[in-house]
Amino acid sequence: MKLLDTNGGNTKLSKNNKDIKIRVAGLSLFPNDTICTMRHIAECAKPCLKASGRGVFDNVEQARQSKTDFYMSDRPAFIAQLIKEIVLFEKLCIKQGVGCYIRLNVISDIRWELAQNGSIPQLFPNVNFYDYTKIAKRLTSLPDNYQLMFSYSRAEGYQKQVDMALKTSVPMSVVFYGPMPDTFMGKKVIDGDGSDIENLQYDNCIIGLKYKTAKGQGVDPADSVFIVDTNLIQLQEVA
Repeated sequence: MKLLDTNGGNTKLSKNNKDIKIRVAGLSLFPNDTICTMRHIAECAKPCLKASGRGVFDNVEQARQSKTDFYMSDRPAFIAQLIKEIVLFEKLCIKQGVGCYIRLNVISDIRWELAQNGSIPQLFPNVNFYDYTKIAKRLTSLPDNYQLMFSYSRAEGYQKQVDMALKTSVPMSVVFYGPMPDTFMGKKVIDGDGSDIENLQYDNCIIGLKYKTAKGQGVDPADSVFIVDTNLIQLQEVA
């Protein structure tokens, strides 16, 4: 079982690989309560993008689930294989003369910087790691080669995480349904659907992401605290 997508097959990664100066690999697992600990607190489990893009295909979903099962059942072996694949990907990027970027949490939120998860970024100081996270305390304790963007939700039980994130300069991603506002929570909104790599540079900004419909989810944007419906709120509420 190959863990990393190194060919840009994932739609969340392919947009970044349009930049010929870099190459992006990603690890797509099928989320559960262990590898995505905030998904119920942030109330994003139902509108999760696990079923968007190539996730609509059953074989893709099954492959992601198999990887998650591997991680859950034999983490040391999983980490050992992941390290081997990163070594090969880094060598490939060096050979091709491109920047090496890896997103280990395409649709999960594992703290890869911790020893229990292999301290993966620390093992590869010349590789650029990046992810989205809903765990605010991660934002201030990362190795230099690991960048995070915080993922917003207005769920009541999640506001402590949002408040912690707002005290940092880390970009915060917000899913919008309807017209993209110019500002949100007093911060400038950047259209974030172009490139995650570019989004990393927008300190103190909101990374606006358009809501993507997920297979069989039946999520009404107006009812989801994970999605900001700009059609239903007054301008002053997003300004």
